[in-house]
Amino acid sequence: MIRGLAFLVYPVKDPAKARAFYEGQLGLRLSRQFGDQWFEYDLGDATFAIARADETHPVPVRGAVVAFEVDDLEAAVARLKAQRARFRQDLCETPVCRLAVALDPDFNEVILHQRKT
Repeated sequence: MIRGLAFLVYPVKDPAKARAFYEGQLGLRLSRQFGDQWFEYDLGDATFAIARADETHPVPVRGAVVAFEVDDLEAAVARLKAQRARFRQDLCETPVCRLAVALDPDFNEVILHQRKT
C-alpha cells in the first residue's frame, strides 16, 4: 500500500553547481548528504534530492518536474532574477494558482508555485 511520496530526485551534471542553485538561490536547507553524489532536502512530508547524473540517469530530466510552494511568489522570482537565474516561464496565473518556471544549471524545470486562497 502506498502511504505517501518518499522523494523526488533530479540527476545533475555538477552537484556543487546544483547545490549553489538549490541552496544558494532557492534557499533550500540541506537535510542529508551521502558523499559527493547525493543531497537531500526535507520539505514537509517529502524529500527533494539531487544526485550526480550517470548513463542511466541523464540530464535534463524528461518526466517529472518539481514544484516548490512559496509564501511570496513575486519575492521569490525577484530574488532569483537578481541572481541571474534563467526562466522558462515568467509569472503567470491560473484559476487556482500563480507560478513561474525557473531552470536549474542542468535545465531541469523548477516551478515556483503559490496557491490562491
